[in-house]
Formats: sequence, C-alpha cells, structure tokens
Amino acid sequence: MSQPSLIERLAILADAAKYDASCASSGTSKRNSKGGTGIGSTEGMGICHAYAPDGRCISLLKILLTNHCVFDCHYCINRKSSNVRRARFTPQEVVDLTLSFYRRNYIEGLFLSSGIVRNSSHTMEQMVEVARILREEHDFRGYIHLKTIPEADPELVRQAGLWADRVSINVELPTKAGLTKLAPDKSEAVIEGAMADVKEAIAENKDARKHFRSAPKFAPAGQSTQMIVGADAASDADIVGKASALYGKFRLRRVYYSAFSPIPDASSVLPLKRPPLIREHRLYQSDWLMRFYGFAAREVQAAAGADGMLPLDIDPKLAWALKFRESFPVDVNRAPREMLLRVPGLGTKAVGAILASRRHRTLRLEDVAKLTVSVTKLRPFIVTADWRPVLLTDRADLRALIAPQRSEQLELFAA
Repeated sequence: MSQPSLIERLAILADAAKYDASCASSGTSKRNSKGGTGIGSTEGMGICHAYAPDGRCISLLKILLTNHCVFDCHYCINRKSSNVRRARFTPQEVVDLTLSFYRRNYIEGLFLSSGIVRNSSHTMEQMVEVARILREEHDFRGYIHLKTIPEADPELVRQAGLWADRVSINVELPTKAGLTKLAPDKSEAVIEGAMADVKEAIAENKDARKHFRSAPKFAPAGQSTQMIVGADAASDADIVGKASALYGKFRLRRVYYSAFSPIPDASSVLPLKRPPLIREHRLYQSDWLMRFYGFAAREVQAAAGADGMLPLDIDPKLAWALKFRESFPVDVNRAPREMLLRVPGLGTKAVGAILASRRHRTLRLEDVAKLTVSVTKLRPFIVTADWRPVLLTDRADLRALIAPQRSEQLELFAA
C-alpha cells in the first residue's frame, strides 16, 4: 500500500483529533512579536475555535501526531482493533505544517495529541520534539497545547511543560469501574499520579520565578482534562463529584466534557446511541456553578433527580432553586452577592451591576429586567422595591410556567 500524501495524512489526522474537546487556550501568558524577532503571537487576530480569557478567538491547528495506537480503549476510534485508515507525521512535518498555516494567517497556535505508537515514552518524546523545534529553532511565539501521556516517563512530561503553554492529561471516564471496563490498558492511579506531577511542577515553577525572574515558565496556562460522557453508566452526580475532586486535588484550569459518539465496529459493551448533547451542556453549566457561582459539588448534585441525572429541560441552577425554594425570594436591594448568584437568570455580570447600582438607588423590577435576557425566570425568586412574588414562588406548577420551550436536538458532527 502506498504511503498517503501529506494532504491525505492531514485530512486523516485532523479528523481523528476532532473528538478531543479540551483545546481551549484560555489562561496562557501573552507573547508577542514586537521587536522584529520571532514569529507567531497569542495576541493577534485569527479565525477560530478556542477562546482567550478576554473573549478573543484563537485559531489552532488541531491534529494527532499519529492515529496508530497500541491501546485498545473501547470508546476510541483510533484503538488498535479499529478498522480505520492509519497515518503518521514526523515531528518535522508537524512543525512545517504549523509554520505554513501560521504564515497564511490560518492559525495562531497548535493543539497536538497522539495515539500511542511503539510505547508511551517514545510517543511523548516525539511530541515534545515538535514543541522544542517550534520554540527553540523557529522562535515560535504562538500558543501550544500538548496532550500528554500519563504512562510516559515523568521527565518527558516535565519537558512538555517547558515548551507548551498548556498541558493536559485525559482522565477519560469519571469512575474507576468505567475506566477498568472500557480502557483496560489505562490506570486511574497512573493518570492521577501524572496530574499530581504536573501540579507539583507548576507550583515549583511559580516559586522559582518569585526568586529568579529568568526561570523558564512551566505550562503558564496550567493543565486541563477531559471526561467522556455517556460511554459508561456514570450519572451526572458522579461526573460532578469527579470534576470537583479533580479541581480540588490538581488545581486544574478546566475540566472538559465530551459526549460519547458511537464509532464504527464498536464494542458490544458500548451504548448503541449517543447521549443527548444537552446533557453535555448541562454538565458545563454545572461546572460554571462550581467555578464562578459559589456552589459546592454536593449542592449541584442535589439538583439532580433520584437517578443522579440533571434535568435536561431546565438548567441546573433553576433545578436547584426549584428544589430549595425555602432560600427564596431574594431581596435584590439587600441580599449579599453569594445569594444573588443563586437566583436563576442572574449571571455574574448582572449581579455585579446590581451591587454597583444599589449603592446609589433602590432597584425596581424594570431595573433588574434590563440586566437579564428574560425577567420571567426571575419573578418567582426576587423581591424589588415594587415587586414581591407572594405565593408565586410556592406554586406547584412553577416549573411549567418558567421552563423554556424544548427545541430540536442538534447533532455534534452532522454535515
């Protein structure tokens, strides 16, 4: 069989990388090309798929080094028993592609992952070499995210952090039982051990930079991970609990959730249908509640039903508010920030605006309505100078009154 051309390999390996959701570039340090040296920039303009902290789109070349793999994870399209067309890049080819795409203003950075070829350390060494060549030989200032391999030599993972803006290690599945069943070649202890090593390296680097300004940065955008949703029997409560534990133990920047997508020639242990994408969306909303709204994991879990699943027709904050109505209504002119953040329909910006405005005036319902998309969701849960919900908060049919109309479910990879 003839070797696929570069363009054919790019098509194969870019398509194979689409299942990895954890490629956002938020949190990186800002580099630029001022002074006439170096190429690339994390501050330039581009067309894109990842977002910086200030909301800028950052376009990334997102590919695998290879889709060959010695592992046989049941949920993975690139598993060794899968009947897919295989391809592989050399480190230099990935470097050339990255620079070529950058010079055409297609991208501002690189997201590189890989199947495991030969062994984990050999593959990790190849990925690190891509980042090293870009940074050291071409003075590349763009964003680099390396998907590291937990089974690889820890020293290689540390080298990855010296060249990349962000490193990530996928926990794959939210429960140990699920990982054992669907990814028999992987170990929860090994994965979490590698994440702990990265956390320690980041902490050591921050300490070193306090004493020596010349100390090289280590993964300035931190580390992230990804969990597959719907491939095993884990409930939303299980996933929320796992995410909270990961944030607490490893100080992750992000946990990404990826809805399981059925693959060709799938194992009989996998579900026949993908979970609804709205489930993935509800988990991201739950993640936001824990990270930005002051909710504890147990509170988000309490919003789930008896089966541990979050409702799909309403967001988790509304589900929590309906379940714990004794916490409402909240007086927008008197309540502290942490209680305002629990009001369905009020985001962090709206709460900030309320706190700033009420220093100078007493807020009415129409004032609050200007800060949100719809006041309908707010009415049962707030008190203003001219509005009090009276018995509305306790109505048996409140959910039906304020729940949004259901819309058609979109497909993740539909043409």
